[in-house]
Amino acid sequence: MTTKDCAYPQTTLAPVPEKTVRKVATISLLGASVEWYDFFLYGAAAAAVFPSVFFSGDLPPLVAIFASFATFAVGFIARPVGGVIFGHYGDKLGRKGSLVTALVLMGLSSALIGLLPTYAMIGAWAPAMLVTLRFLQGIAIGGQWGGAMLLATESAPKNRRGFYGSFPQAGAPLGVILANIALLIVSSSMSEESFMSWGWRIPFLLSVILVGVALYVQLKLEETSSFRQLRELNEAATADDDTPKAKPTSKRSPVLAVLASHPRQIALSAGAFIAVQVVFYILVAFVIAYGATREGLDISRDTMLSAVLIGTLIMTPVIFISGALSDIYGRRPVIMVGATLLALWSFAVFPLIDTGQFLWITVAIAVAQVCVAIMYGPQAAFFAELFSTEVRYSGASLGYQLGAILGGAFAPLAATALLVEFGNGLAIAAYMSAACAVSLLSVFLLAETYQRDL
Repeated sequence: MTTKDCAYPQTTLAPVPEKTVRKVATISLLGASVEWYDFFLYGAAAAAVFPSVFFSGDLPPLVAIFASFATFAVGFIARPVGGVIFGHYGDKLGRKGSLVTALVLMGLSSALIGLLPTYAMIGAWAPAMLVTLRFLQGIAIGGQWGGAMLLATESAPKNRRGFYGSFPQAGAPLGVILANIALLIVSSSMSEESFMSWGWRIPFLLSVILVGVALYVQLKLEETSSFRQLRELNEAATADDDTPKAKPTSKRSPVLAVLASHPRQIALSAGAFIAVQVVFYILVAFVIAYGATREGLDISRDTMLSAVLIGTLIMTPVIFISGALSDIYGRRPVIMVGATLLALWSFAVFPLIDTGQFLWITVAIAVAQVCVAIMYGPQAAFFAELFSTEVRYSGASLGYQLGAILGGAFAPLAATALLVEFGNGLAIAAYMSAACAVSLLSVFLLAETYQRDL
C-alpha cells in the first residue's frame, strides 16, 4: 500500500534542510562504520586468530580455519532474524530507536568476545560462547543496516537520495579498514606470542565505543521525515471517527505485510545483493587464509591484511561516486555495469595473488573492490525505493539480509572447500562470476526506482 492508495487525511512536512541532511548522513556513516568494524573484526580474527585460540590444537590448519569460518557464518544466519525483529519495531515505532538498540547490542556483544576464555582454558565451552556472541552480532547488524540506511535516504532530497544513501553503505569498507588497522597496529606492536595470547582482545574491547555512538544518535537526531509524516497520518486518521478506512497502516505485523505485498521485490533484492556479498567476503576474509595456506605461497598475514586495507581504502570513495551517478542515470544501469565488470575481473584475482608480489596482490583486490563499490553504492537508495513507507524498514532489511545469507554467509566456507577440492583459485573465480550473473539478472528484472517519491 502506498499513500496514493488511500483516502486519508493529508499532511505535509517542511523539506529537511540540506545542513540537517548532511548531519544525518554523516552520523549514519559513523554509526555504520563502527558497527561494521565490530562485524568485520570477527571476520579478520576468524582467519588469523580464532583457529588456534578457540579450536583444538589437534585439528589440521585448514580444518581449524574451516571451523572458524563456520562460526563466522553464524552471524549471517542471524542477520535476517535481526532484520525481522528490528524491521517490525522500526516500521511500528520509528527508525531511530531501532538503530540505537542495534548499536548498543553490537557494542556489548563485540566487547564480550574480547573477554572470552580460550579453548585451552574451558574446552568446547569456548567456541560455544563465541558462537552465541556471534549470533548476537548478526542480530545487531541485521537491524542496524535498515535503520542507518533509512535515516539517510528518508531524510535526503529526491534528486540526491543515491548520494546520501551511499553514506551508510560506506560504513562497510570503513569498518573493514578500521578492523584491519586495529589488528595491524596491535600485532605489529608486540610479539606473535603476545598477540595470540592476549593482544587480539584489545580491538574487540574497543567496541564499547559503539555504545557512545548510540547515545549520541538518541540525543541528537530526529526521526526521519517520511516516518514522521506516516505517524501524523496515522494519528489524524485514528482521530477521525467518521473515516475508519482512512488509516494508512494496519495493526498487522509489517514483516507479514511486506511478505504478502512485496514478495517479488524481496526475492529480487536478495538476488541483487548476492554478488556484493560473495565477492566482498572472499576479498576481506578468505584471501587472508588463502595467502597463508595455498601450497607454495606462504604470504604473511600482515602482507595480506595490508593489501586488503589498501584495496578497501580505494573502494570507499567509489561508493559515494556510484551513489551520485545513480541519481543521474538510475540505480539499475550503475549496478549492472558493476556486476558485469566484476564477473570478468573475478578470473584475474587469484592468478595475481598467486604471483606472491605485494603490488599485484593489491591490484587484484583493489580492482575487484572498486567493482563491488559500483554495485554497492546505489543499493541503499534502490532498496528503500522498492518498498512503501509503512513496510520499508522490514522489506529492505529482509531483502538485504537474505542476500547476505545466500551470498556472504557461506562465501569463505565455499571458497575454502573449493580450494581444498581443486587446489587453486580458478573454481573460486567461477563461483564469484556466477554470483555476479545472479545479481545481474535480478537487477534486470527489477523496475527502475530513482524517480520515485518516498
